Amino acid sequence: MHKNVHLITHPLIQHKLTIMRDKDTGTKTFRGLTHELSQLLGYEAMRDIKTELIEIETPITKTMAPAISGKKLALIPILRAGIAMADAIADFVPNAKIGHIGIYRDHDTHLPVEYFAKIPADIDSRQVFVVDPMLATGGSAIMTIDNLKKKGASNITFVCIVSAPEGIEALLSAHPDVEVYTAAIDEKLTENKYITPGLGDAGDRIFGTK
Repeated sequence: MHKNVHLITHPLIQHKLTIMRDKDTGTKTFRGLTHELSQLLGYEAMRDIKTELIEIETPITKTMAPAISGKKLALIPILRAGIAMADAIADFVPNAKIGHIGIYRDHDTHLPVEYFAKIPADIDSRQVFVVDPMLATGGSAIMTIDNLKKKGASNITFVCIVSAPEGIEALLSAHPDVEVYTAAIDEKLTENKYITPGLGDAGDRIFGTK
C-alpha cells in the first residue's frame, strides 16, 4: 500500500461501515452513520495538525496548555455527498473555514464536470481537508485538488469512507503529495464505474433520493 494511504481499521469504524453497506439500511440510519464515520475518520486525519502552547488559568493555577495553532484549517466538501462529512467534522473544529466544490459525473463519459466552486480566499495558508464519501475513479478528487492548488493550497488531505484501488492510484499519480484517509479499499470498479462491493450511491442514500 502506498505510504500516503492510511487505511483506518478500527473495529468501531468497520462495524459501522458494514451497516452502511447493507442495502436494507434506511436513510436516517445511513445519514447518522455517515456523520459518525466522518468524525472518526476526521479525528484520525487530524492527528498531525499543529498545536501551540497558550497560557490558561485552571481553577487551581495558571498553566501552559496545547491549543490548535492559528485556527488555520479548511474543510472542502465535494458536493453534494461531501456536505454530510464536512458538517460532521466541523463539530470538532468549528473555527475551520468551509469551501464547496460542486462536481457531477457524466453518466455517458464517466468524466467529472465542475459546476460550482467557492473556496476561502486564504486557502493558501490553511491545512486543507477535502472530503467525499466515495473515491471511485478519482476524477472528482483530482479536479478538486487541481482547483485548490491553482488557488495556492499545498497542504492537502483527502478523506473518504470507501475507496477503489483505481481511484487511489489515479489520485496519487496526479497528486503524490496528498495524504489519503479511508475506512475501506474495496475490490474494484464495475463497468459503470461504481465501487464494488461498495455501498451504492452515497449521495442518494444520505439524502433519500434516487
